[in-house]
Amino acid sequence: MPLTPRAAQAAEPTDPPEPEAASPNGQDKRRDRDKRHDRDKLTALGGLAALSLDAMASVAYGPESIVLVLAAAGSYGLGFTLPVTIAIAVLLAVLTASYRQVIAAFPDGGGSYAVAKTHLGRRTALTAAASLVIDYILNVAVSVTAGVAALTSAFPGLYPHRVLLCLAVLVLVTAVNLRGIAESARWFMAPTAVFVLSIMAIIVVGLFRSHPASTAAAAGHASVVAQNATGVGALLLLKAFASGCSALTGVEAVANAVPSFRAPRAKRAQHTEVALGALLGVMLIGLAVLIGRFHLRPVDGVTLLAQLADASLGHGFGFYLVQFATVVLLALAANTSFGGLPVLMRLLARDNHLPHVFALRADHQVHRHGVLFLALVSAGLLVASGGDVNSLVPLFSIGVFVGFTICQVGMVRHWRLERGAGWRGKAALNGFGAVLTGVATLVVTGTKFTEGAWGVVVALPVLVLVFEAVHRAYGRIGERLELGRIPGPVVRRRSTVVVPVHSISRLTREALAAAMSLGDEVLAVTVVPTDPDAEDTQAIQALRRDWELWRPGVPLVEVADAHRRLGRPLVGFVQGLSAERVTVLIAEVEPVRLWQRALQNQRGVLIDRALRRHTDAVVCRLRLHM
Repeated sequence: MPLTPRAAQAAEPTDPPEPEAASPNGQDKRRDRDKRHDRDKLTALGGLAALSLDAMASVAYGPESIVLVLAAAGSYGLGFTLPVTIAIAVLLAVLTASYRQVIAAFPDGGGSYAVAKTHLGRRTALTAAASLVIDYILNVAVSVTAGVAALTSAFPGLYPHRVLLCLAVLVLVTAVNLRGIAESARWFMAPTAVFVLSIMAIIVVGLFRSHPASTAAAAGHASVVAQNATGVGALLLLKAFASGCSALTGVEAVANAVPSFRAPRAKRAQHTEVALGALLGVMLIGLAVLIGRFHLRPVDGVTLLAQLADASLGHGFGFYLVQFATVVLLALAANTSFGGLPVLMRLLARDNHLPHVFALRADHQVHRHGVLFLALVSAGLLVASGGDVNSLVPLFSIGVFVGFTICQVGMVRHWRLERGAGWRGKAALNGFGAVLTGVATLVVTGTKFTEGAWGVVVALPVLVLVFEAVHRAYGRIGERLELGRIPGPVVRRRSTVVVPVHSISRLTREALAAAMSLGDEVLAVTVVPTDPDAEDTQAIQALRRDWELWRPGVPLVEVADAHRRLGRPLVGFVQGLSAERVTVLIAEVEPVRLWQRALQNQRGVLIDRALRRHTDAVVCRLRLHM
């Protein structure tokens, strides 16, 4: 008899849901449990702190990316900084409105993956998921390296140790996230507020100045503005637009992590998305206005944000506060990935595209395996790049813009199928966003291909192939386990339990007692050499004598081996048994302290490995706690 299609998927074992309690006491317990779980979830303000760090931190390098491209056209090119920024802000508004609708339509999270899976097919959904995985991983590496780069700029003596500093910051952020996303949100709320208020102070104070308060930060540094440039081409503007779009990475993080919010989840996530879009748009446009107002130019060794702080607040306390806040926020911006990627990996694991271990939750509702996976891969990137942010930034925005485009196209199809009130306007908005993000994806990939973008182009299809390979493997497992079908009748099988022994002790007694409860027949087996020396002969005779005196009710079987091996003779003995089901019970001592494991003889490990490799016997490990 067939079951539901969902039951045909191989899913990880889970605890059965608790039955609904009919008594008032049971209802109180259920409410208390829900409250405890809810405490580990995000509020709207907590979501802004925990999931917007990536987008907020991009203010530190997004405007500079625009200016660096336009500097190739000289001072005339720098005049287009504000128009290009406004175009990016328009795209930001479109994306914010779109992802607000995504949150309402897909409250289980997943962002572009969930949209594509519903409306564009499995292969497109996996492409969106792969792009998000790449972007989340690169976000951690870029955020950490950029934060450490800002730190080493302030303290040049730390520069030779930048890789160790990157790894130390990564370990800190990982440890905080392992305590739970709500816990991490409280940790990151203060630095986020300080950074946002610092940027707002730069903008507000700068708008009231007719000239820079200070230029000390850029003094003595060489300008990178091209000389004798006379025109700005469309391709240069497109490249500047694409480079500046790095400021939009992280906009999708809220939609991916909707399940992490407190109830009502969708409403809180929508409020967070709108607040993020509004803050980011104001900061980007405000900084672009000040760049033109103060006629700032990119220089070697000093960030554009540092020049803006210098020009607006002067080279004093305000300047150093902005730099410190930037260092902290860039270092902590990786938290966006730690909040979004584990949730995405849970969805992929639920759909059998990743190992089911990524769907498990630890205490504080943390997807621990997803957090650790992200930390390990990011650590590899940090080591491979030598802690150099410039080698990672060119790869940063490609993956997320692939996801943006897929999500926008999927939402157009969503509105066409739903045809609710105002669906044409909503579809037009998403279609316009798809065109903008699609153009940005092509331009970024084309202009950055030789700078490392080829790696992302290769990694995307490879990840999709991995997802599909895992899915096929789970499909084969499901067929072998007959998932989705009512199994045949339960038939009792005669079982023999084999207990390897080499001496008589309390451990032997506990093993035989457990074996008697497991099978119909119990055999104690010991391996003896075919040509024993005097010491071996004495030990064998002592074991025979003691066994006769003890009389445990279990026969002692001696298996001879000429080479004094342990695993191979037991394998041969088990293979020669005629029982329908053979269980081998290996008894071991479980030491109190970790270092005491080195005192064990590891016989159990050798026997276990040999039996699992060469027989179909069920191998059980009985551990006696000391």
